[in-house]
Amino acid sequence: MKAFVVESYGADGLRAADVPEPVPGDRDVVVQVRAAGINPLDKMVRNGEFKQLLNYQRPFVLGHDVAGVVTRVGASVRRFQVGDEVYARPRDLRIGTFAESIAMDEDDVAHKPRSLSFAEAGAVPLVALAAWQALVEVAHLQPGQKVLVHAGAGGLGSTVVQLAKHLGAHVATTARAENAEALRELGADEVIDYRTTEFTDVLADYDVVLDSLGGANLEKSLTVLKPGGLAISVVGPPDPAFAAQLGRPVVKPVLALLSRKIRKQAEKLGVRYSFFFMRANGAQLAELARLYDNGTLRPVLDRTFPFDDLLEAMSHVEQGRAHGKVVVTLG
Repeated sequence: MKAFVVESYGADGLRAADVPEPVPGDRDVVVQVRAAGINPLDKMVRNGEFKQLLNYQRPFVLGHDVAGVVTRVGASVRRFQVGDEVYARPRDLRIGTFAESIAMDEDDVAHKPRSLSFAEAGAVPLVALAAWQALVEVAHLQPGQKVLVHAGAGGLGSTVVQLAKHLGAHVATTARAENAEALRELGADEVIDYRTTEFTDVLADYDVVLDSLGGANLEKSLTVLKPGGLAISVVGPPDPAFAAQLGRPVVKPVLALLSRKIRKQAEKLGVRYSFFFMRANGAQLAELARLYDNGTLRPVLDRTFPFDDLLEAMSHVEQGRAHGKVVVTLG
């Protein structure tokens, strides 16, 4: 079958290839891919940014989002059957949605939201799980709290804005002025045009910041938090807690060193810093499917590409041209 595999780490390391059809393990479902979302994480993994932490054996198939139809199930699978329409973010070390088929552990899979097309469903697993886990499990967001979401027009940002509003928060976001109206429709209370206004000049006393830009933007984000507030970054630097999530305590000292500067800055300001790396969770996707089906959440798509044009789709995302999610479709 056709797939896009990482042969070597770097910008030119991804190519089309013929790979074997997946064979289901005892607890696996095999899914014929109908749509696969593209995420910044795909670029990071392709470029080897997590190669010391996630030990992928090259060549490996890239891709972290999928929607499709079940074609085979393992002997112990009870929740899915052939013909089911599903969506998923497969767990780390078992990614590979940029292919015609993929085998996944059934615990990572959920039935597709009925109200969404395959393209829409293929866009949302990673960002929906990331939004839920960051706001509910990490931040413990409460009604009335204030949340700043950077890059609100992106795939993750637009999902976090919607979920934070659903959870009762006051939501501010940074974006281009031309995206302000759409973001207010999604639930943003304040939209700061980052090209004309410094967010640190107009925001203060926030409970939570969700950062997807890193660097100086993350450092400035610490200053708009109230005492005890929390800055969550999805781009790093990884902190010692990530070692426990990976099940690799041996790398804890390395991650402590990598994140030392930002953690010290946070401590000096009386606030907190947390690196966030979402994890696969089919049960949460089932709950999120209900939020999509009842209209609480809606996908925000930039555009779709044919599967054969995946490299072009990746380039579109990397150039920062997408407003919402980019998806490749098959069939």
